[in-house]
Amino acid sequence: MLVRCLYASRPVDQLSKPLLDNILEQSRKNNPALGITGLLCASDNLFVQVIEGGRDEVCELFNAIVRDPRHQQVRLLVYEEISERQFGNWTMAQVHINKLNPGLLLKYFRRAELDPFNSPGKATLALLSDLIATGAVMANRD
Repeated sequence: MLVRCLYASRPVDQLSKPLLDNILEQSRKNNPALGITGLLCASDNLFVQVIEGGRDEVCELFNAIVRDPRHQQVRLLVYEEISERQFGNWTMAQVHINKLNPGLLLKYFRRAELDPFNSPGKATLALLSDLIATGAVMANRD
């Protein structure tokens, strides 16, 4: 059974490029063996990530993220069974939140800022889907 998990969190310290690179490198190294695919959006003070795969693998990965000392305020936004992957082309794609189009943000949020903590999880998921559809993903396909 396939599932999709969308969560938001805050980095414990301001997110640096080396830390983000390390997170992406770890994901791209470990996810293929687990059958995990997804997308990570990051800024200095926010992570938004969607992960897809088998139920056990996704749940274990989410639990590891909750325990990860680099994250705080981890909030589950969407967890659902799925019939197919929406983010299946990437072991872990990346989008820089600071570079999002303000008009696209206004489509889903009250203001032109990504605020997953105070918005429906489905709105954040729809934004990520739009980013895939518009080619805004800033990482190479894996």
